[in-house]
Amino acid sequence: MSVSAEAAVVRAVRNEYAKMRHLRIGLVAALLVLGVCALTVVTAMNSGLARHRLDDDGYGWRLLMVSLHGAVTLAAPLLLAVMASRQVEVEHSGRGWMASATAGTTPGRLCRAKLLALGSIISPMPVAWGALVLVVGRAVGLTAPVPAARLLTLAVGLAVVDLAVLGTQLLISARTENQLGPLALGLIGILLSVFSQAMPLWMRHLSPWTAFGLMVPADFVGTDLVDLHMYLVNLAVLAGIGAALFVLVTTHLDRLEV
Repeated sequence: MSVSAEAAVVRAVRNEYAKMRHLRIGLVAALLVLGVCALTVVTAMNSGLARHRLDDDGYGWRLLMVSLHGAVTLAAPLLLAVMASRQVEVEHSGRGWMASATAGTTPGRLCRAKLLALGSIISPMPVAWGALVLVVGRAVGLTAPVPAARLLTLAVGLAVVDLAVLGTQLLISARTENQLGPLALGLIGILLSVFSQAMPLWMRHLSPWTAFGLMVPADFVGTDLVDLHMYLVNLAVLAGIGAALFVLVTTHLDRLEV
């Protein structure tokens, strides 16, 4: 990438940050962070976390991670759809596509800038959620060792799936002037995400929302909560395919008239 091209990308991303201040994207992002935190704590406590604080088999940590995963599947699909929709709607309502193209930023490049800008806000969230698991676990008094590797795997997986959902919603919002459709897709995404772990493994690979089912950290077998395999390698392959498709679609958008 040439210096001028890099400067154009930086300028486009900076413009997206400027738009965020007027679109209250920060408020929606805060709702996502705090909503997941609240749902995680409430679910874990209602599921008897305090009763298992002295269990030495890691039951309490598994319960917290399952609660975190469930909270993300409930909150993220819709709020990510809202963030993507608001960031794109301004282009539809204010002839922003044409204005940006006139200034040298084509629609595809503008979508890529939006993903970079929003993605920089979304990506650190799972780190905060993982830190919450540690803080709550220690505050409750869990005595079992922290499953650091599994918690890190879960955080990375959630970050990847969130970015995939965000990228998909951005593309759909960019091609749809009426944003009710993309927001309705966000609601459908909640159902797909929540029920993804009950789907056959092959079905979990079919969409960004069902990919949440690849990162289920634990599940009940009878009355026991046992660790499940998290398919991070599968998710990495899907992420590579998704990134290539995003570039392909946005490159096609660059060729369209606005």
